Amino acid sequence: MENFENTSNKVVLVGTVVSEPVYSHSVLGEDFFECYMQSNRLSGTDDVLPVTVSSRIGLEVKRGERYVVEGQIRSYNKPDENIGRNRLVLTVFAREMQGAGEEQDRNEVYLKGFLCKSPVFRTTPFNREICDILLACNRAYGKSDYIPLISWGRNARLSRECMVGDEIEIMGRIQSRTYVKQTENGEENRIAYEVSVANLMQKMHEQVN
Repeated sequence: MENFENTSNKVVLVGTVVSEPVYSHSVLGEDFFECYMQSNRLSGTDDVLPVTVSSRIGLEVKRGERYVVEGQIRSYNKPDENIGRNRLVLTVFAREMQGAGEEQDRNEVYLKGFLCKSPVFRTTPFNREICDILLACNRAYGKSDYIPLISWGRNARLSRECMVGDEIEIMGRIQSRTYVKQTENGEENRIAYEVSVANLMQKMHEQVN
């Protein structure tokens, strides 16, 4: 991954926009729009991810066109009437965006932050080890983005040894997955977004040399 110096949160995404951009909100006269981008994995699975684009990028984003996005993962709380509280929502915030040309699909993430919730380690019925952690990545003006991570195998075993407050550094990809949520009105299909850890590069812990 290139040009990841001096940042704690970096995304490079190459794929196809699969929805028309829709107005999201405005801040100090700057308009923001949201669309969805599809990026294919080598396995053939598609990840369809939300992307937030500023009008100041100066690019007319069109459905069906391919783009390169460089930016960050941002998180915010959105009220959910079904559960009676806020839920964490993720989006790729585009800092730069341009046509992809012949460039192949990519989905790469670099994050450096602090563990803000105790790891949840589990084993599947097929004895595959999985660990969920929540990472806080700081940004300007005292704000932070809270990003859910999922790790597997060796990375899962490393993740479960982390403690709240530890600083960790990872590389991976953003993935989307569909799940069924039980609500008062019955079952509801939902989509979750998380970062799948490919490499747990560093963690600050007293027990690590």
